[in-house]
Amino acid sequence: MINVSNVSLRYGDKKLFEDVNLKFTPGNCYGLIGANGAGKSTFLKILSGEIEPQTGHVSLSPGERLAVLKQDHFAYEEYNVIDTVLMGHEKLYAVKQEKDAIYMKGEFTEEDGMRAAELEGEFAEMNGWEAESDAAVLLKGLGLEEALHDKQMSDLNADEKVKVLLAQALFGNPDILLLDEPTNGLDIHAIQWLEEFLIHFENTVIVVSHDRHFLNKVCTHIADVDYGKIEIYIGNYDFWYESSQLATRMAQEANKKKEEKIKELQSFIARFSANASKSKQATSRKKLLDTITLDDIKPSSRKYPYIAFTPEREIGNDLLSVQGLTKTINGEKVLNNISFRMNKDDKIALVGRDDIAKTTLFKILMGEMEPDAGTYKWGVTTSQSYFPKDNSTYFEKSDLSLVDWLRQYSPEDETETFLRGFLGRMLFSGEQALKKANVLSGGEKVRCMLSKMMLSNANVLLLDEPTNHLDLESITALNNGLIKFKGSILFTSHDHQFIQSIANRLIEITPNGLIDKEMDYDEYVQDKELQSKIAAMYED
Repeated sequence: MINVSNVSLRYGDKKLFEDVNLKFTPGNCYGLIGANGAGKSTFLKILSGEIEPQTGHVSLSPGERLAVLKQDHFAYEEYNVIDTVLMGHEKLYAVKQEKDAIYMKGEFTEEDGMRAAELEGEFAEMNGWEAESDAAVLLKGLGLEEALHDKQMSDLNADEKVKVLLAQALFGNPDILLLDEPTNGLDIHAIQWLEEFLIHFENTVIVVSHDRHFLNKVCTHIADVDYGKIEIYIGNYDFWYESSQLATRMAQEANKKKEEKIKELQSFIARFSANASKSKQATSRKKLLDTITLDDIKPSSRKYPYIAFTPEREIGNDLLSVQGLTKTINGEKVLNNISFRMNKDDKIALVGRDDIAKTTLFKILMGEMEPDAGTYKWGVTTSQSYFPKDNSTYFEKSDLSLVDWLRQYSPEDETETFLRGFLGRMLFSGEQALKKANVLSGGEKVRCMLSKMMLSNANVLLLDEPTNHLDLESITALNNGLIKFKGSILFTSHDHQFIQSIANRLIEITPNGLIDKEMDYDEYVQDKELQSKIAAMYED
């Protein structure tokens, strides 16, 4: 168990936390949520002891071990993979190192023998003899092949290092597990494995993530960082979101009888309980939901941007034809004879392992890059608006205010009042609309790019990883806006729920051809026969 007592932290005039009192108990997984800049990662650092609060303290139950997902991917370059994982259990690794050093001595004294015997006892108590095989199981589960287990960390690519550091945090059955964005850099199969691991993990987990599907799968509670306070609510992310919306409606209908409100709450809880899967985590959540009272449901102070894309013109049947597109970059063929047609009402998610291939296809379709071979043709009734993965060129040299920045992309010479109203819907109100475009944060730049796309009134949207840098509120608003969009969409994302709720067609670009399926994303990733076929297309 981890206790937080009267914790406060300020940076200058900015109050992050004030008098936070919480208790995180075993058997539960807590999703730590909050707007960008609310202090989620900072709070994890306070819990881990990396940062000292200005007031209050954090305490663990006696003898408990805390593990943290490390963020420095270059911290273990001189170590091999297995040893890096074992370092997750600092005491076990220290015992192993001291024991091995004694056995390496040229002269072995009686004192050495006595110390070695002590260390062997400690090593056995910590299941040290199974440590390397346990580490290998974690690595294999995350998709790191056995041939890499004895490699130096410096020989691994970025995604492989992410998996090793995650295995390091999970290793040795820690009593408390702190995970900051653990799904970043993971493929869908590694995420699924991690979800199952955490669902069956019996100790305490506190996790920060922008992946709503992940939070819904693993969390029994949500810890909401809001206005310097942290409140813990029962249920997963969707339950927290829907209950906060329900509470807002109830607050707006203050004259509604309490009996009616209780019935509405009971109906709401029953609906969420009925939707729970049979997993251990979902069963635990269901029991907790049944204990909720009307006073437990509170409105959130969160602000959600208003995102709505309105096509100026109805799209025809002839959208996009792609024939034999091929492109080599730096000696590597990233697109190999790609052909497909985009149809009216298609909302296509480009999925798969190769992000460079997907971005290259977008750049070719938008005329930013020439293919080595092949052609593409947009239909005459189409108008396109593009969200690039890297938007830096739109902002880095611009010292315009946001009003004037947005004016560049307005199809008509709109008034400042119109543009300010538009920016206000995207949470740039008052003086914020006069901020310089070149000083925006990553999330603010994304919201500006989405404003630009909305102004275009295009009937085809191309979006390359639009949820990067966004907080959960903006992701939810964008998600809902794209679900309601009446045109066609071609997009990429690593957000499971985003793909599942928007796409009606999936295209995966492999080195040996396309997989093109009209099905939802859950079906796609759970179809074992299809996934075997896809895996073979990457290996041939």
